[in-house]
Amino acid sequence: MNESDNCIFCKIIAGEVPCEKIYEDKHTFAFLTNRPEGPDHTLVIPKQHYRNILDCPPDVLNHVMGTVQKLSKELIAKHGWARIVQNNEKPVQEVFHLHFHIIPKGIPGQK
Repeated sequence: MNESDNCIFCKIIAGEVPCEKIYEDKHTFAFLTNRPEGPDHTLVIPKQHYRNILDCPPDVLNHVMGTVQKLSKELIAKHGWARIVQNNEKPVQEVFHLHFHIIPKGIPGQK
């Protein structure tokens, strides 16, 4: 069994699990997280399964970062500022499919 067979993000891309899609292109997919830390907390993922940034080819990572940049500009224009977060391996990475969080106004207690 492949790691991608049980990957929730792969299932979201395949349409097997519902999500609130924000953006999609040939290489990337973005959707609202189901555990937001702030308004419009968005996840950006490659459509292909890569465990994390450590095993993602540079050309794919370039596509993902282009989408992160595009959506970050839109969310910052709407909310004023945002954090961009990417975690690798346990204990901080919970879903083992490369993903970036864009968290507008994402620090509790800050405006």
